[in-house]
Amino acid sequence: MSEYDYLIVGCGLFGMVFAQRIAEQGRKVLIIERRGHVGGNCYTEKIEGINVHKYGPHIFHTSDERAWSYINRFANFNNFTNRPKVKYKNRLYSFPINLMTLYQLYGVKTPAEAKKKIQQVIVANDNPENLEQWVLSQVGPDIYEIFIKQYTQKQWQTEPKNLPADIIKRIPIRLTFDDNYYDDKYQGIPTDGYTKMFEKMLSDIEVRLNTDYFENKKHWDSTATKVVYTGKIDEYFGYKLGMLEYIGLKFENEIHDGDFQGNAVFNYTEKAIPYTRVIEHKHFEFGTQPKTVITREFPVEYNKYDIPYYPVNTEKNNKLYQRYKKLAANVPNLILGGRLATYKYLDMDDVILSALETVDGNYR
Repeated sequence: MSEYDYLIVGCGLFGMVFAQRIAEQGRKVLIIERRGHVGGNCYTEKIEGINVHKYGPHIFHTSDERAWSYINRFANFNNFTNRPKVKYKNRLYSFPINLMTLYQLYGVKTPAEAKKKIQQVIVANDNPENLEQWVLSQVGPDIYEIFIKQYTQKQWQTEPKNLPADIIKRIPIRLTFDDNYYDDKYQGIPTDGYTKMFEKMLSDIEVRLNTDYFENKKHWDSTATKVVYTGKIDEYFGYKLGMLEYIGLKFENEIHDGDFQGNAVFNYTEKAIPYTRVIEHKHFEFGTQPKTVITREFPVEYNKYDIPYYPVNTEKNNKLYQRYKKLAANVPNLILGGRLATYKYLDMDDVILSALETVDGNYR
């Protein structure tokens, strides 16, 4: 008889929510995690008294009452609103695209003037087939050049015309002065940092860190009736059909006195600057610490030994994922979850909801 009802491979957000929920329903659970900390890429660590987002900024936002109610069981959230700025050739712009941005570019001052100007500059296309064509059809070449083209070339390490439009459609374009990046009803950061929130979530869960599932897969599979796998699906099958592509990132931290940039997020969109953004972490929590920690975020070429960040959802990769998914369907008692196992870009609320729904469907 197996020691556990569920072995959960990976202590990221999906694994933690699944574990908490299923344990709450009386099942015995073990989480194993390759890294030395909980929380996956949402992990925060204290530096100079500041919660530093170790793997890039994670701003919780949702309009879903179930996701918001669930996550508030484990943390109080502040009212941080993400209002990033863009720096391009030593000029600063409001972002995401809003009436202030259009005023900075074209001098328009009203929604009617902005709408008229956009209609004059767009490249009409009733059936855009890629990211480049879609952006040009929505806002024209000026905005495409300043905000999208070079940034995308850096971030995705390919030309925008090689990428699907869905990658960019999540960025709002507004004809008002609303510069809130998200349209969601709820938004914020845990007041004590994400790691404290995760520790509370896992207070009754057995977790083993620095434990690599693949070093002894047969043993770990034997410990539980079912395996919840949240890692890379191609790695699960030994990459035998080929490697899925991801964006790789590296982060460089610096400590400064006082305040560095006056805002949590600055995007650097020109290609000549190697990093894509600079994060000043204390602004996520309205910090007044005497020191400040900034992180420069650099895209790097990904290899299978690196931490994967964003899936590159080209047609080729999506077809390869479907082939792996078919293999997984034939593995008894295997449950896939999270952004890596499903090869999707998922916001945090999407991950929470998918974990809750997976528990509910599996438990019944």
